[in-house]
Amino acid sequence: MDLLMQYLIICPLVMLAGFIDAIAGGGGLISLPAYMIAGIPVHHAIATNKMSSTMGTALATFKFARKGFIPWKIALSCVVCAFAGSTLGANLALLVNAHIFMLFMIIVLPLTAVYVQKTKSLIVEKEPLSFKKTTILSMAMALLIGVYDGFYGPGTGTFLLLLLTGVAHLSIHKANGVTKAINLTTNVAALCVFLLNAKVLFPLGIIAGLFGMAGNWLGASYFANGSARNVKPIIMIVLGIFFLKVIYELFFK
Repeated sequence: MDLLMQYLIICPLVMLAGFIDAIAGGGGLISLPAYMIAGIPVHHAIATNKMSSTMGTALATFKFARKGFIPWKIALSCVVCAFAGSTLGANLALLVNAHIFMLFMIIVLPLTAVYVQKTKSLIVEKEPLSFKKTTILSMAMALLIGVYDGFYGPGTGTFLLLLLTGVAHLSIHKANGVTKAINLTTNVAALCVFLLNAKVLFPLGIIAGLFGMAGNWLGASYFANGSARNVKPIIMIVLGIFFLKVIYELFFK
């Protein structure tokens, strides 16, 4: 595939992924396959996708911070727990067969979709808990999803958003802010590893990253200015893409 065609495939899809990721997480379910469809070798695809994702997430995090959506005391505690969980999850991945885990996801994803359809916590805020209880529960959710992220990964932001609203009783705006702070930190850490191992394709990563930033900016603006009702259909799309991905990996790969 020629270079121009690669850019024509990757850049619009990365922009779409950024838009979705800023609102409901799960953008990597679109952006990473875009690199692979364009014929980028897998390790370079993962690394370059991490670069463009980091650029977009950084912009969305900045915009959310300016809007006051990030409660920093909670967010920083969650970042530490997410790192610890991710380390544990990566080690578990060496011990547990991923096939078993994906079979489990076939059950979890439809149940999650039912929860999203029925829950009101994405639209009507739950009664706030005390700061201490909110912080402890948020840290626990970050640790749990960190384990998932280290073990498997796709849809991490979406699951974290749902748990922070449903269990820790954070508002949808603050939950998304905390999620962005965690995603940005973990993205930067992973990107540093890829940079040290010379896996990032810089021209492609930078240009795709600019498209990702545009998508994240539009998505963050849409989220900040729109009703939380707009989040539900986008989360359902992310869960649907994720479900199809799991089915493909289990039965057709």
